[in-house]
Amino acid sequence: MAGSSHGHTPAAWTGVTIAFIGFCVAGAFMVMDQPAGFWGGMGLVVVGGIVGWVMSAMGMGQPKDAHKALLTTQERETAGAES
Repeated sequence: MAGSSHGHTPAAWTGVTIAFIGFCVAGAFMVMDQPAGFWGGMGLVVVGGIVGWVMSAMGMGQPKDAHKALLTTQERETAGAES
């Protein structure tokens, strides 16, 4: 995956960071036995996914054809003919 820059985009970093913070918040409130805070943290996890998806749709994510370099020559020619 390192050869294709998988996940090395502003959209991926932002979405994962927000989701990670949400998991930490949810975990802390779960230990404190506070259901409202737990569900708030889980809501933040969902927000992280939405933010990452929106940023990707805005062009800050991985391009759709980024993985063509990992295909064989025959697969690239077939994919090019279908486009």
